[in-house]
Order: sequence, then C-alpha cells, then structure tokens
Amino acid sequence: MMITDTHTHLYAEQFDQDRDLVIQKALSMGIKRFFVPAIDGSYYKKMFALEKAFPENVFLMAGLHPTHVKSDYKKELEIVKKQLDNHHFYAVGEIGMDLYWDKTFVKEQQEAFLLQISWAKERAMPIVIHCRDAFDEIFEVLDQVNDDKLFGIFHCFTGNQQQADQIVNYGFKLGIGGVVTFKNGGLDKFLAEIPLEHIVLETDAPYLAPVPYRGKRNESSYLINVLDKLVDIYRVNPEEIARITTQNSREIFGV
Repeated sequence: MMITDTHTHLYAEQFDQDRDLVIQKALSMGIKRFFVPAIDGSYYKKMFALEKAFPENVFLMAGLHPTHVKSDYKKELEIVKKQLDNHHFYAVGEIGMDLYWDKTFVKEQQEAFLLQISWAKERAMPIVIHCRDAFDEIFEVLDQVNDDKLFGIFHCFTGNQQQADQIVNYGFKLGIGGVVTFKNGGLDKFLAEIPLEHIVLETDAPYLAPVPYRGKRNESSYLINVLDKLVDIYRVNPEEIARITTQNSREIFGV
C-alpha cells in the first residue's frame, strides 16, 4: 500500500531535531510520497536539502504563502519566479488568501495570488491553494481565471458541501487532513457525498494534527489516522483509499 502526503512542511523548524526519524517512520508505514509546499524565500535552501536527501520521496513546490504577503511581497514574488525559472517544481504553492490573522494586505494577497496563478498556467503546472476565512474571495479570483489550464488542490479543505461542490466544479481536488477527525470539524457529515476521485490526503505537518494527537506536533506518519477516518466515512478498505488518492495526486502533480 502506497500512501501520498500531498502537503507537508518537513523542512519546518519543528523537525530540526528529528527530521530523518520522522520521515523514516512515515516511510515504514507506507507513506512514500511527500509533496512539500513553500512559504517564503527563506526556506528554499532547506527544501533543496530535503529533496537531495530523499530524491525518490520528496517533491517540491514554489510559492508565496498568503500570510507572508507583507509590504515586501513584490521582492518575495521575484524570488518565487526565479525559483520557478531555475529549478524543477511540481506545483505553485502554497498560494491563496488568508483573512483570519490579518486583513492589512488583502489587496496584495489577491494580486500575489493572481500573479502566481498566471505563472502556473504559463508552465502548465497545478496550483495548491491555501484558504482561511476567504472562500468568497478565493472563488472571486478563480472565477476570473477559470479555464482548462487551471487545476490543482484546494489544500486543507474546511468548508461545507456547497463549497466542496464548487471546488470540484473548478476541477480541483480537495485536500483532506486532520480536520476530518475533529469532533466538530463538520467534514464527516457530508464527505461521503464527494466521490473519492476528488480527494487527496494531506497532513499539513507540523500543523493540524489529527485526533488523537490534536494540539501536538503533526507528522506525516499521522496520515494513517486520516486514512482510517476516511475508511469509516466511505466504507471501503484502506488499500482502496490509498490507491485512489495516490492516483489522484499523480493526476495533479504528474508524477
């Protein structure tokens, strides 16, 4: 059984003491593919080191995270473009909008989102979307740019069924992680209505650890807990969920 973690920040400082152990633990549990999103320009050196250490397992993205869109965002975007021009990546991400923490740079977030979408389209690459308290704003952008070149993953989906249906209609996969295990997360109420062909698995490690690790550091190995929850929801065996969701990830990332 091969399982794919489509979103994990393995280069994060939280793993500096035991990164190799964390990865080996996940590998031993069948989680063989790790798709690693960027946050800002300060992390690429660690990302490349991770890719070099695990070339068969680690697949990198380039992008500017919306919470890192600040007054210097144009300089950060130049770093993203330079990376895309000089290194092979599998997606532009994570990009999008986040209005939870700070609404100071809403306009700049939207501009950065649109520009990075255009770069993805130019390169026939998927995008990986970060959305927090910003579904309407994200949909407004996607409506502007929606065509057959727009595809990717709506990372860490936490919305309702109507929003899930809208995302699927755009041609995106839903990234399902630890939130699906939360008692009041809400996803378990309707997720079975969304065919597995539209789902990919993720952890967002070190964030959003699933039950029973909620509140602790998340790890890619905890993807097993997400998988087990989907077994309960879809009433199919874990091998089938692993197979379908990994195939979905191949369709998006091309590998």
